[in-house]
Amino acid sequence: MKELLLQYAKYNVWANKRLIEVITKLEAEHSEKEIVSSFPSVNATAMHIWCAEAIWLQRLNLVEQPVWMENVFTGSFEEALIEWIKTSEGLVAFVEKQFDDRGFEHVLQYYNLQKRPMKLSVFTVLTHALNHSSYHRGQLVTMLRQLGVTKMPSLDLVQYVG
Repeated sequence: MKELLLQYAKYNVWANKRLIEVITKLEAEHSEKEIVSSFPSVNATAMHIWCAEAIWLQRLNLVEQPVWMENVFTGSFEEALIEWIKTSEGLVAFVEKQFDDRGFEHVLQYYNLQKRPMKLSVFTVLTHALNHSSYHRGQLVTMLRQLGVTKMPSLDLVQYVG
């Protein structure tokens, strides 16, 4: 289980970095342009991925009162992208520090964003967080293509492991 999660977490960092390379080349007018999707722009979607990864990492690290980063972050969008990668690397570090698979079986108790108590295994939290990022990266690829980006790096897991 640990090796699978470690591979998936490292893939997440790799895919995020590849996509961020494309995003950082956009003009602000394009990255902030409204596009119909789950979130209204490339910037908003990227921020959502970072914030979601960050809140799950805080929960995994047993932060008593985790925060949605967008509510407290005062830096630039470029700085947010750097923090996103640091957060993704934090997920890798969390997986690496687990002594064995029992760490992933632990049941995590937390409050969701609506302040409702929840319980999930660490394995479920990690797979959800990583899968959530993949889902929204796919949306970003579609948004970028709509903005005219024609050169997109492959984000496929098989490309990463190949």
